[in-house]
Amino acid sequence: MPHTLIRGGTVVGPTGSTLADVLVDGEQVAALLRPGDTSLGADLAQDAERVIDATGRYVIPGAVDCHTHMELPFGGTAASDTFETGTRAAAWGGTTTIVDFAVQRTGERVQDGLAAWHEKAAGQCAVDYGFHQILGGVDDDALKAMDELVTEGITSFKLFMAYPGVFYSDDGQILRAMGKARDNGSVIMMHAENGIAIDALVRQALDRGDTAPYFHGTTRPWETEEEATHRAIMLARLTGAPLYVVHMSAKQAVETLARARGDGYNVFGETCPQYLYLSLEEQLGARSEEWGDFEGAKWVCSTPLRSRAEGHQDELWRYLRTGDLSVVSTDHCPFCMKEQKELGRGDFSKIPNGIGGVEHRLDLLYQGVVDGKISRERWVELCCTTPARMFGLDGRKGVLAPGADADVVVYDPAGRTSIGYGATHHMNMDHSAWEGFEIDGHVDLVMSRGRVLVEDGAYHGSPGHGQFLKRGLSAYLR
Repeated sequence: MPHTLIRGGTVVGPTGSTLADVLVDGEQVAALLRPGDTSLGADLAQDAERVIDATGRYVIPGAVDCHTHMELPFGGTAASDTFETGTRAAAWGGTTTIVDFAVQRTGERVQDGLAAWHEKAAGQCAVDYGFHQILGGVDDDALKAMDELVTEGITSFKLFMAYPGVFYSDDGQILRAMGKARDNGSVIMMHAENGIAIDALVRQALDRGDTAPYFHGTTRPWETEEEATHRAIMLARLTGAPLYVVHMSAKQAVETLARARGDGYNVFGETCPQYLYLSLEEQLGARSEEWGDFEGAKWVCSTPLRSRAEGHQDELWRYLRTGDLSVVSTDHCPFCMKEQKELGRGDFSKIPNGIGGVEHRLDLLYQGVVDGKISRERWVELCCTTPARMFGLDGRKGVLAPGADADVVVYDPAGRTSIGYGATHHMNMDHSAWEGFEIDGHVDLVMSRGRVLVEDGAYHGSPGHGQFLKRGLSAYLR
């Protein structure tokens, strides 16, 4: 593969920004050089097969989205993005690595669930990919499988305190899985909501005739997230296992997590762009001429969007600044309104849970830089470096350094990106959860392992370029 020189840009990493040229050799970064550095030759530009001028722009690592759900079966249907369409959309937005979730349901063999996801993804992905493993039934066989999967590069396991009868694990099952994770070095990822209480609240709402999407939010109140987060932390403390709480949306839940971190425990929190920008009142309570009060179904996801009046969004941004929230992922789980979300017309509990966002995370978080909510270094740390280090891809993904994969994004801070179904939208869904958002920045070029996937508004990727990533143990637990 040819040498490529990306020159004139500002390389942004988690620890600082500097003017530097990036030399790519084949699939890897060969060197970062000060402008004018001749240590590798008098004229690298003349010797390179390709020179990319990044003057006035940022050069950052390809983004790592460590929480996606391509083709996930849910609520009688399946997420509308395939691994092909979803990873293509990811590439358009500067994400060059995803970690998706293989699924084991109660009664199934864990290994069979993983094999099914390998089959879905193999030869289809435009960007590199790995898997977490959902455990839908913690028993002796599942615990043995955890050890086996760690040797295969599946080093994180997701449990659910919600969805009784589907994915739910009780406290005893969680305790056993955490004990195994403590012993084999893996990470437990937790969907922290009190599903037993939520099911009762949902039944009460439907009995009252409260059936619109708005009530999805009110029947999953912050107390159910905070209580489950606290309980998960207590179980993690009891077992000595590391804990990563996914898609946190309630400020009270993050406060509980921050307190545990302050006490020195290995607990980490993740949030998503929807919880930073969207709200119960404006989105779940939305109305339209086409859909009436069912418009809010576009934004039904779990954990739910929170009330802006209660200040959750501003507090989550603050926790990103303090470091108590470590990662921003998307929880990308797209469904079309027609024939999918509309399965829940007249009963919000039947609306498939999920929002599409794998294409927009880098831009949405960059808007936070423009608005003064986070620094550009924190932007890269949240979207690229920490997710890679958290899930065993450190040194290879999420950094621009010699020996790392040449996953590179050239980002124009003077550019502009309009998000919407008729604007920037490559996900396989019939609407955009981000309709009308305007971003003061633009992804100009995306490179994956030395190959340019996106440039000058054109897509050059292909299915099968993306490789499966056998992940190591978390860099934060060694």
